[in-house]
Amino acid sequence: MLGKILKRFSGDKSSAAASPTASPVTGFENADLLIADGNRAEEGGDLLGACERYRKAVQIAPHYAPAHLNLGIGLEAIGNIEQACKSFEAALSIDPANVYANYNLGRQLFSRNALAEAEPLLRRALEGSPDFADARVVMSRLLENKGDLSGAATELEHALRVRPDYFGALRNYADLLLKLRRPDDAASALRSAVAAQPRDFDANYTLASLLVELKKPAEAEPFFLQALRITPTSANVRASLVNLYLSQGILEKAAAEAEAALKLRPDWLDLLFDYGLILKRMARQTEAEAVFRRAMEIDRTYVRAYQMLGAVLVSQGRIQDALDIFQEGRKHCADTFDLESPEMFALNCKDDISIDDLFARHVDFGKRLEQRHPARFASFDNIPDPDRRLRIGYVSGDFQYHVVPLFLMPVLEERDRSAVEVYCYSTGDTADKFTEQLRNLADVWHATSPMSPNEVADLIHRDRIDILVDLAGHSGTPNLRIFAQRPAPVQATWVGYLNTTGLSRIQYRISDNHSDPPGLTDRYHTEQLLRLPHSQWCYRPFVEVDCEYEAPFKRNGCVTFGSFNQTVKITPAVRKLWGEILTQVPDSRLVVVGVVDNRAREDLYRDLENAGVSRDRITMVPYIPIEEYYRWFGRVDIALDTMPFSGGTTTCDALWMGAPVITCPGSRSWSRSAASILTTLGLTDGIAESQEDYVRRAVQLAGNPARIAHLRKTLRSRMIESPLMDKRLFARDMENAFRRMWQSWCSQPGE
Repeated sequence: MLGKILKRFSGDKSSAAASPTASPVTGFENADLLIADGNRAEEGGDLLGACERYRKAVQIAPHYAPAHLNLGIGLEAIGNIEQACKSFEAALSIDPANVYANYNLGRQLFSRNALAEAEPLLRRALEGSPDFADARVVMSRLLENKGDLSGAATELEHALRVRPDYFGALRNYADLLLKLRRPDDAASALRSAVAAQPRDFDANYTLASLLVELKKPAEAEPFFLQALRITPTSANVRASLVNLYLSQGILEKAAAEAEAALKLRPDWLDLLFDYGLILKRMARQTEAEAVFRRAMEIDRTYVRAYQMLGAVLVSQGRIQDALDIFQEGRKHCADTFDLESPEMFALNCKDDISIDDLFARHVDFGKRLEQRHPARFASFDNIPDPDRRLRIGYVSGDFQYHVVPLFLMPVLEERDRSAVEVYCYSTGDTADKFTEQLRNLADVWHATSPMSPNEVADLIHRDRIDILVDLAGHSGTPNLRIFAQRPAPVQATWVGYLNTTGLSRIQYRISDNHSDPPGLTDRYHTEQLLRLPHSQWCYRPFVEVDCEYEAPFKRNGCVTFGSFNQTVKITPAVRKLWGEILTQVPDSRLVVVGVVDNRAREDLYRDLENAGVSRDRITMVPYIPIEEYYRWFGRVDIALDTMPFSGGTTTCDALWMGAPVITCPGSRSWSRSAASILTTLGLTDGIAESQEDYVRRAVQLAGNPARIAHLRKTLRSRMIESPLMDKRLFARDMENAFRRMWQSWCSQPGE
């Protein structure tokens, strides 16, 4: 900012020149005429001619301060700074109190960082002219450089009282207010600056960026757009708009701005990544795949591209392709842990990997991660009182529209505030209405996305968290680098990943007796399984949608099966079983929601056609808005679960909307979600003992219209009356579990 201000000051002849009519000394009148002529020449752009006239004025009146002053200003205008300063000095030798000579010389000395020499000159200028706004601005910058931020602010406030629309002062004042940690006042100053100069790019862009930081995206948008109108070729502004729209969930606008920005900077890696992420969220998976592959071509070591490309392939059900990408990334990237977590998630979806091999992979990952990130906190200041109020910390990158808030909110809403205090550490970089709800429910909220895992761990340790809960595991945005450092004395994992993390420093995984029956999965966990007495789930729908209590078969004249699980869960084995069911129920139909990839669609069509099921019996529905998603359950009589990866939230959604669920649980934690939910509701007739029994139970229920109709009418009330939707009961169960963890640590606090 200073450069612009000084340039403008140096050409300010009205303030820099002394009055030509004030001298009684003989010959000065001619000097004044030359000065006036020089001023006109300078205004006309003839700087050299102006300087020549000022020199003549000095020659005929060598003891006339205004002549030296104007010559100095002219010399500065042509870039002869050294000689300009000598002229200012000459003016001061004649008239030491000259306001403008003191100002101009002080200004030049300040620009050279000669603060000690500049300060008395500027103060003399202000003594002579207290309302000299330009001098106040330079004095402000000088005081700021000396570390006197308060004094600097006072100078600018004085300048703005004199000239409220002084753009340079307003911009400097805004910057200073930010340093003083007064962002709201800084935003106000920037608004005034923009009002003073609406076409200034920097002011508009800075104001917009600040409003984003102040969580005022709607107010920020018009200033970003104005900056873009001023400089249409600014890729940075468009990238800022991408982040703005992405944070608001306005994906179409985010995509459009990303496309425009990438035309300006095609190889901008981080923007390519964001664009691919947007396309993925818009279910434009094929395009997202191409974008992430482009990012990989630009930089083979760009780990995030491998991560998200693998995630895109997994979402399409292309498990082996995803695993190949993760392996490719491990060849090129020095730090592979961020690739290994999504790889682990993908392996859970494979039919042909044994539970022993998968567990060994998790253990190996955990050992290497803990070697890379040692436990940095040798001791804890947490008071080992088994009965005191506990600080519970939740860590997630998915505090937004996601299943994590769905299951966490009841715990926060119904918590016993005298027993627990809640801290949330949000590692994600997007926010929506669910984010705000969680923020309002937490006692302390930390947005930690810009921070490194070490910095987050330090923050958690400073907060003296007693029990730290991971809500991701190897899914979504893994935060295991934080947990590997063990910033809290007790650490647990829950809900986000229905398998072991592999880390020895996470002592517990929270589950229930139905998902993890005692003795079935314990040995496949590095954590101790802590089983809640009723359920590890507490359900609420994302939105309120009325249930259609009339069974769809009464309208359709046939039974309709449905699946609402992710494409990755619809394995070849699942497709084979569905083919058998549809074959045995000849007039039935199948609705599959969420299959957007053409390859996945054709795989499903092919396998069902091979079983003798024609395409006209199958309805494929892409990703749709949440309200429409719920309404599709009104067209489904029976929901079919997937295997080996069972449905959790989708099972609850189906039951809530009146569709009974048939599941075939396996021996793994992640294959038993639906069985756990059905058992909690007393609906064990939907739980098959084998794949053959899965087909038999689905066919049997399809042939029992009275049972379907009864379940349609009663499932919602059954859920409401069950532990599955008893928020208070669930919160007490969770708090009792935390208390048991804490009491165990208190019995041996040095562990």
